[in-house]
Amino acid sequence: MFSAKRKHQGPTVNATATSLIARGVTLRGDVEFSGALHLDGTVEGAIHARGTDGVLTISETGRVIGRVEVPHAIVNGHVTGDIEVNERLELAALACIDGDVRYQVLEIAAGARVNGKMIHQAPPTVRQLAEGPRRDTPALPEA
Repeated sequence: MFSAKRKHQGPTVNATATSLIARGVTLRGDVEFSGALHLDGTVEGAIHARGTDGVLTISETGRVIGRVEVPHAIVNGHVTGDIEVNERLELAALACIDGDVRYQVLEIAAGARVNGKMIHQAPPTVRQLAEGPRRDTPALPEA
């Protein structure tokens, strides 16, 4: 009698939807997102991804002045501030980072520049995940 299917369904939006900050736009303040964020404009503030699926793409016209904390980042623009990437960081040829970089997996193209420390973060082991954060650290024996 009644069909459960709608004839005219609009686009569906889910956690993997992409948000865009367009060229010519300057956003002043912190940005928190889930899914994907594509930056062609400028963000003057911190960028933080909610969850473990966040992907930040900064194009050659994109610029961030502030801290970046995301699971996955693809950078071809300019970042002035520290970057912490929990999974994979891709620096394209026009990338310029003025700040310290923490990464787990790094892919860097010829021409990319980093003016700061490059700090590798090992992935957590299964045992570390099961135990949780440690509150007390025993002293190491002296040699």
